[in-house]
Amino acid sequence: MDQRPRLIAHRGYPRRYPENTLEGIEAALKAGACFVEFDVQVTADGVPVLLHDASLLRTSGKRGRIFNTNLEKLEGLCVNEPKRFGKRFRNVTVPTLTATVELLRHYPSATAFVELKEESMEQLGREKIIKNILEILAPILERCVIISYDTLAIRCARAMGAQRIGWVIKKWDAESLTTATELVPDFLFCNVTKIPKDPKSLWRGPWQWALYDITRPKQALELAAHGVGFIETMAIGDMLKDPSLRSGACLGH
Repeated sequence: MDQRPRLIAHRGYPRRYPENTLEGIEAALKAGACFVEFDVQVTADGVPVLLHDASLLRTSGKRGRIFNTNLEKLEGLCVNEPKRFGKRFRNVTVPTLTATVELLRHYPSATAFVELKEESMEQLGREKIIKNILEILAPILERCVIISYDTLAIRCARAMGAQRIGWVIKKWDAESLTTATELVPDFLFCNVTKIPKDPKSLWRGPWQWALYDITRPKQALELAAHGVGFIETMAIGDMLKDPSLRSGACLGH
């Protein structure tokens, strides 16, 4: 039995590029990523864009909330994560989901895990946002998995036609297990620091486990040996250099 994990490029390739940018996502794909993950927030004028935080401060150094900022103003912001990268990547901007779909059309073997962030949905309306996002994803929807902490969002996405969904667990407790059992997602995501010390205790079900954030090949392989099928990493290119993981790369797409 092949116990090598499949690696998901978490927000692109943040170890070397600003997160949730076209530059980082394409670098991950060129490095051999078969799976990429990115976060979606929505601007004040209803445009889905790639951004993790509701605040613009960490990635751009500027104050503001994404759902209070229109696309025109956003297009003028550099999101080079100045505290991490200084003056590097000064031309990197927040990509729209539409532009990201266009990029992924050039990588037909890649699967995208699209995380719907709660803040925008709470401010601008869950159903309206999800409908718009699914319409934008339509050209590659069969290669997408819609994920979120928000169970209502992924239930809604499934009802609207999402073929696969994933739930990101906030707490490791009995209530979360009950929710997972009722929801029956295709994937369960969890921070590796929240799971039991013995990975054999991972909940069994019809889902695949995806644990984050892991940047050491040895740890990834140990988790895979206990049934974890997917490993999410911010160091995708570095991880794929390991001989034990390299054979799982998608080179050439």
